[in-house]
Amino acid sequence: MPSLNDIRSTFLSYFEKQGHRVVPSSPLVPRNDPTLMFANSGMVQFKNLFTGVEHRDYTRATSAQKCVRAGGKHNDLDNVGYTARHHTFFEMMGNFSFGDYFKAEAIPFAWNLITKELGIDKNRLLVTVYHTDDEAVEIWKKVGVPEDRIIRIATNDNFWMMGPTGPCGPCTEIFYDHGDHIWGGPPGSPDEDGDRFVEIWNLVFMQYEQFEDGSRKSLAAQSIDTGMGIERVAALLQGTNDNYATDLMRSLIEASADATSTDPDGPGKTHHRVIADHLRSTSFLIADGVMPANDGRGYVLRRIMRRAMRHAHMLGSQDPVMHKLVPALVRQMGAAYPELGQAQALIQETLRLEETRFKQTLDRGLKLLDDELAGLSEDAALPGASAFKLYDTYGFPLDLTQDALRERGRTVETEGFDAAMAEQKAKARAAWSGSGESADAAIWLDLADKHGATDFLGYDTETAEGQIYALVKDGVEALTAKRGDAVQIVLNQTPFYGESGGQVGDQGIIQTEGGLAKVTDTKKVAGVFIHFAEITEGEIKPGQAAVLTVDHARRTSIRANHSATHLLHEALRRALGDHVAQRGSLNAPDRLRFDFSHGKALTPAELVRVEEEVNAFIRQNAAVDTRIMTPDDARKIGAQALFGEKYGDEVRVVSMGTQLGSGKGTDGQTYSLELCGGTHVRQTGDIGVFVTLADSASSAGVRRIEALTGEAAFAYLRENSRIVNDLAQEFRTQPGDVIARVGTLVADKRRLENEIAQLRRDLAMAGGAGHGNEAEVQSINGVNFVAQVLSGVSGKELPPLIDEHKSRIGSGAVLLIADTGGKAAVAAGVTDDLKGTLSAVDLVKAAVAELGGKGGGGRPDMAQGGGASAENAVGAIAAAAKVIGG
Repeated sequence: MPSLNDIRSTFLSYFEKQGHRVVPSSPLVPRNDPTLMFANSGMVQFKNLFTGVEHRDYTRATSAQKCVRAGGKHNDLDNVGYTARHHTFFEMMGNFSFGDYFKAEAIPFAWNLITKELGIDKNRLLVTVYHTDDEAVEIWKKVGVPEDRIIRIATNDNFWMMGPTGPCGPCTEIFYDHGDHIWGGPPGSPDEDGDRFVEIWNLVFMQYEQFEDGSRKSLAAQSIDTGMGIERVAALLQGTNDNYATDLMRSLIEASADATSTDPDGPGKTHHRVIADHLRSTSFLIADGVMPANDGRGYVLRRIMRRAMRHAHMLGSQDPVMHKLVPALVRQMGAAYPELGQAQALIQETLRLEETRFKQTLDRGLKLLDDELAGLSEDAALPGASAFKLYDTYGFPLDLTQDALRERGRTVETEGFDAAMAEQKAKARAAWSGSGESADAAIWLDLADKHGATDFLGYDTETAEGQIYALVKDGVEALTAKRGDAVQIVLNQTPFYGESGGQVGDQGIIQTEGGLAKVTDTKKVAGVFIHFAEITEGEIKPGQAAVLTVDHARRTSIRANHSATHLLHEALRRALGDHVAQRGSLNAPDRLRFDFSHGKALTPAELVRVEEEVNAFIRQNAAVDTRIMTPDDARKIGAQALFGEKYGDEVRVVSMGTQLGSGKGTDGQTYSLELCGGTHVRQTGDIGVFVTLADSASSAGVRRIEALTGEAAFAYLRENSRIVNDLAQEFRTQPGDVIARVGTLVADKRRLENEIAQLRRDLAMAGGAGHGNEAEVQSINGVNFVAQVLSGVSGKELPPLIDEHKSRIGSGAVLLIADTGGKAAVAAGVTDDLKGTLSAVDLVKAAVAELGGKGGGGRPDMAQGGGASAENAVGAIAAAAKVIGG
């Protein structure tokens, strides 16, 4: 009996031998189809090859594609666990031709694989074809299918279309007959919904292109797209019609039973089936970067997780269970999907934290639900207002309430719930309007109400496809935007980061079939990502699909700066003390800026220590990990909250670096641990290098460090090296001796300046620097007065000359005026015995007024000032003499 892993291997090996490229499964979050929440078929990753937009180096491919159907129009969640074949997660095996082979090859490929390689009894098989596809009928007859086992179907069940327009074509489906002991009829019969006849493979023949007017024409390159559900094939090869009885699902069910100490086939059978299915979908979604959240894909993940956790609760489990089952899943599927093993620790921790938190909500919510039902008749629906109270006040979501009531045969009055939700949104809008936010925020709130929050993909990719929800031009929605228009673009999903947390918004390109927009900035309001853009080519419209490309080089630099900021924060705390806390930051493509609480400038030694420590952890090249936690749980393990950030019920916790013995986190070995919603490098080594530029005061008690990383830091160091080498050549010395050489030159310069100043003073005292008069001593009312006009003397050299004159005359006053080349410097001095009756300040003020200046100041014994010109020096001296004469 082949295992599910055997079947997967057989399928891929068979088509590889037929010249097909074995292509790994694409992520569950589609990067090239904005209409899908999750990948739901094997052809999703090849869509652009079928439409001719993309070309690869192969024309035949085969894959085992992981798929999830739990949201949007492809939603099987409510049936999972209650039927034999519904799953949220499943694997779709497929073979594809991109303009290579067609029906004549595809049908024999399928028939030979099923009947020969897998050994399925051909007498139990029948096929359906589109009622006008005579070509397919003839090929099936040729490979050996009797005509009475070929069923023509006239409905669109056997005609596939990618959308209202575009590639399309008939398909043929292969069914397996499980036997007449099971109720049901063949496809096309009144009893076709029974379980006897099960579709196991669908072959799509893309041979037409459909246009808006309903017309079709043959495609130049006809293609093949097939899909085989591996779970269904495994069931029939293992002798059952129940997917949950297959080896893989059975192993997970038994792991659930063991973890809950219950019988896998007892009263809790359905609970185990739900847990086994949901374990796969939640684990694979987390491995592909989806994290539990309150909207978008994260909400669907949370809904699946919580549904499984509620079933574990119903089995009597008092402690978290889901995370304990992950190793069993990795053993079963880790070889085929290595990303599962690589993310095992993250999956387990995410499940454990979510279930720990949810059990509190569940216990409280179920009790409150019982209280709400107690006053109702047995068949009455739960009022919508009550359901909303459970959701809004106690965190018990509507879908969980519905799931709990379903098992009691009851429903929720959803109209009342919707009305209560609308009322809450109206109150939130009013609160926003009164919060001081900009007036134009109303339009983004309207768009958030209409379309929901934008799904951010940028943690895992820089390219994706999105659907344009709205264009905003001059503050109002627009139906189109043409070349030269400045607009804001809103999409359902985006890889562009919206400015927040100190990280600047992304730039890049948005391209549609008919236009091109250059994104200059991205911001976020009320969960809506706003792409500020200029239309550079053609025209774009709401509703169009768009290829979104973030400026990779710019984002790479921003990521490096943001991650370096985290390392810098921790290095500062360790160097300066635990009082260090972030007080602001900027993570731009060309630099980083970090403001932190600290009362004084860093010493050179402290700066060196911080820079060395950051670079040490960069060289460590440790993985940068992100986990989703509650703010309280994050703080309990030592995570630093960032200044100015508003935190909701959940936060992203970013960890980097290993610090044995003195780290943080659950293992006590993490160097940096911070709450942060920004984008970061994969490994600390991706930062490259870290260089501080300056430490300065930002405000009272707050310091600011500016720094560079990566290429900008290398460029800075290269330029500094060039300068040093140029100086070495100029000074005729080695680069390592430049500082000593400069020190010698500076000392020589100071010595020469001092010698020159002394010579000037000597010359002035000897009368050689005089300017029209000598330093003669006058007597005014018995007070000795020396006045002199000097040239070639600076203002700072006047005080020493004043002191020498005062010493020479013993008692009296001195006034010196220096002609400094267009302006005048003035200084006056009074000997100590006279400063009680005569002030040097008065002498300076009187002289300065005559020289076209104002004021002057100093002490009674020494004062200085300045004038516009020394031309009226005689008048200035006379004015000072008048002050002495009284």
